[in-house]
This record gives sequence, C-alpha cells and structure tokens, in this order.
Amino acid sequence: MKVWSAYSIKGGVGKTALAVNLAYALREAGQRTLLVDLDPQGAAAFYFRVAPAETNAVTKKGKLMGDLLRANIRESDYPGLDVLPSNLAYRNFDLMLDRMKKSRKQLRRLLGTLKADYDYAVLDCPPNITLLSENVFRASDRVIVPVIPTTLSLRTYEQLRDFFRREELPAERIAPFFSMVQSRNRLHADTMTELRNAHPDFLATVIPFSAEIEKMGLHRKPVLAYAAPDSRARAYQALCDELRARDDQ
Repeated sequence: MKVWSAYSIKGGVGKTALAVNLAYALREAGQRTLLVDLDPQGAAAFYFRVAPAETNAVTKKGKLMGDLLRANIRESDYPGLDVLPSNLAYRNFDLMLDRMKKSRKQLRRLLGTLKADYDYAVLDCPPNITLLSENVFRASDRVIVPVIPTTLSLRTYEQLRDFFRREELPAERIAPFFSMVQSRNRLHADTMTELRNAHPDFLATVIPFSAEIEKMGLHRKPVLAYAAPDSRARAYQALCDELRARDDQ
C-alpha cells in the first residue's frame, strides 16, 4: 500500500482539497483507496458526507488502537473509496503518541495493518510540525506539499525541508507543487520561475486558484466529481497521474 500525505505547515493553501481530490482520482483509476482524515477539523470527511468518528480511537483503553481505527472506517458514496474520519480527540494525538514506545513510528505500524485492504492511503494532515507530523513523514511514500507562490508560503516550505535535514529523513519523499495560482498575478509567475530554478523537484502540474474548487463545501463532493470537464478540476487528475508516474520510476 502506497501512502500519500497532503501536508503543509501553513494553513489555507489547499491541502484538504488536495487530499480529497487525489483520493477520488485514485479511485477513478481503479485503485482501492482509503482517505485518512487526521485533522481535528474533519473537513476531508465532511466533503464526502461522512460523520466524525464515533469512537474515541485515540484515547480509549482496553482495545488495540488498530482495531478501533478499523472500526471507524466508513464507505463513501464512491465504491472503492473509503474514509477514516477524524475525531475532535485527534487534537490529543501527540500526547497519546508521546506515551508510546517508538512514538515516531506508530502511525506507520497502524497503517500497515490496512495494507492488504487498500492500494493507496491518502492522509489529510493538520498544518503544524508535531510528533504526529513526524509520524506522517516516516509513514509516507510521498509528502505532497501545496505551495502558494508567495514569500510566506515559500518560507514554510523551506522550514519543512530544514526539518527533514535535521531529522535525517529522505528529502526525496517531499513532492511540492504550486497551489492556488493566479495566472494574471505577476508576483506568482515570477516566484514560480525563481522557485523552479532553486528547487527543480517541484511537480510540473499547477493547481489554479478557482471559484469552482472553492464550491466543494457547497457540493460536499470532490471538484472532480461535479466539474470534471473543467480544466481547473482536471488539474488534480493531472497531479495524480504525475505522482503515480514518479512512484513508478
């Protein structure tokens, strides 16, 4: 099972839209897919009309955590795409992990119990660097990072790369791409050119800023499910195809 994580230190960069649409695109490609909502806000599950996890799978005692997580997996409206919804208790995930042995590798172990059931797991992650984040980095085959082409967004991306270097994590797992790009914004265009020269590992696919994408909250669907012919929606499909091609290299 491949594990892709939608991650950014900075909020408001299109991270959840990324996770939701990548999960849908993988399902459309015939891949058995699990969307894991690790953000206490639960936005990813909301887009698929899935209620928050009923069981406090983070802190409940007396059962194996893997069993509790599996019990909370829900089918979506799209066969082949399941959702593991968030729970408000996930805000305490770091405290729980800190009490466990090998605390930086627990998420990888938990996801490993699901590998026979899915081809891909897509993780929607909270926007910070914590012990949970480090678990995500160690469990993931790809850490997919949306970067708005602005100075502040660039700074948070470089902070992530610095963290990977300090912790001796494989930098090749990081897969950055430009998100919420405004085609007529000269600053965006200049910044993208500068960043591609400095960081040639940026994905070629660009996700544009789009009111159609912002309507996901109204439709409670991936944009690929209600606006597939739209070129801005198809950008997510192109991003998925590019990531899968990288996995095959």
